[in-house]
Amino acid sequence: MMTKIYPRTGDRQTVYLNAVVDDPQIEIGDYTIYNDSRSDPRLFAANNILYHYPVHRERLVIGRFCSIACGAKFLFNCANHTLRSLSTYTFPLFYEEWQGDRAQVAEAWDCKGDIVVGNDVWIGYEAAIMAGVRIGDGAVIGARALVTRDVAPYTIVGGIPARPIRTRFAPEVIELLQRIRWWEWPDERIRRALPAIQSGDWAQLERFASGNAGN
Repeated sequence: MMTKIYPRTGDRQTVYLNAVVDDPQIEIGDYTIYNDSRSDPRLFAANNILYHYPVHRERLVIGRFCSIACGAKFLFNCANHTLRSLSTYTFPLFYEEWQGDRAQVAEAWDCKGDIVVGNDVWIGYEAAIMAGVRIGDGAVIGARALVTRDVAPYTIVGGIPARPIRTRFAPEVIELLQRIRWWEWPDERIRRALPAIQSGDWAQLERFASGNAGN
């Protein structure tokens, strides 16, 4: 787990998220960053993870090497007023006012599950991720997209609601990247592989993964 908060000297707008979030229901991988030009990025949990109340014990899981832009939001299940009722008003929440049963508070919402974000995901400016959504490795979420459904690995989505725009790479490259899982390598190995990663040389990266990078 990261202990260093700021990746760059003199930059107080960008933080390593797992160095500033300590909620046991939130799991964030190393090197995942959040940038905020309008507020203190250290307040990510308070400002960007919404309706995340203990009553549902739901989790936010974000992988390694993700990039999260200013204003991105994660909206959890307490934002989902139940549609099973004839009214969308949250009567069970206000059990004192309506002489209800405190044990039935969770019936005010429809629970859709955890939010799980893979590795190397880029979430754009003011995008919103809804409860129950799973985002695959390498996906890109466009600015101000509203993500209500799962996103496949290495797929670019955008719009309201978010829809697939295109995949980032050919199927065989996506398969390779998910197989070698470079984001799980030791730091020094990643540093040595950066020329191949940054240049998009997937064949060189594959050789690196197999131990034949020098051939």
